[in-house]
Amino acid sequence: MAVGDDFLALRWVDEGLLDEEALGRDLAALHGAGAPGFGWTPHGGPLRLGAAELPSGEGEDWATYYARWRIAPLADQALERGALSREGRAVIERVCERMADLAGPPEDPARLHGDLWSGNVMGGTDGRPILVDPAAYGGHREVDLAMLRLFGRISDTTLAAYEERLPLAEGHAERVQLYQLLPLLVHAVLFGGSYGASAAQAARRYAGG
Repeated sequence: MAVGDDFLALRWVDEGLLDEEALGRDLAALHGAGAPGFGWTPHGGPLRLGAAELPSGEGEDWATYYARWRIAPLADQALERGALSREGRAVIERVCERMADLAGPPEDPARLHGDLWSGNVMGGTDGRPILVDPAAYGGHREVDLAMLRLFGRISDTTLAAYEERLPLAEGHAERVQLYQLLPLLVHAVLFGGSYGASAAQAARRYAGG
């Protein structure tokens, strides 16, 4: 492996059939390793998701952190780029205001992959899971799992192996779209298209009357 001003050379991986049970165990181990706080990054700087950049904003409970330092800034950026309507931004604001009631039971910060979609999950020739291209930070583990559902799939085998090691909190299935707001808004900022409308549609489920 090597790095220069204009290149990054990584170890070549020969791909094989992914061991989905091992993926569940490894994700549980990753999340269970924890993080010093919500918003923590390994390099101590802002979180970068492609060309999108977000401040770390460490030091708050998860619901406040997710609303203030992830969803609201991304929604503002999407609005500025014309990727999210004003009505959609207003819906997302209502979700942010209700986040304390929506985010689930309190959990310690998990160590997240941060960009967990199917293209970043590989299987080695022995089936061993290899997770590539992370955007690691301290967050809520359901964010990683929700993103994998959104841009790929998470099999029943993977989820069962995960929960055997690290059971999910009650109501996690009802929070999937809440935690898909993050990757949807990132994609709205980066790519525009229908991602902003999809984020607004997901938000309406949680916006209340």
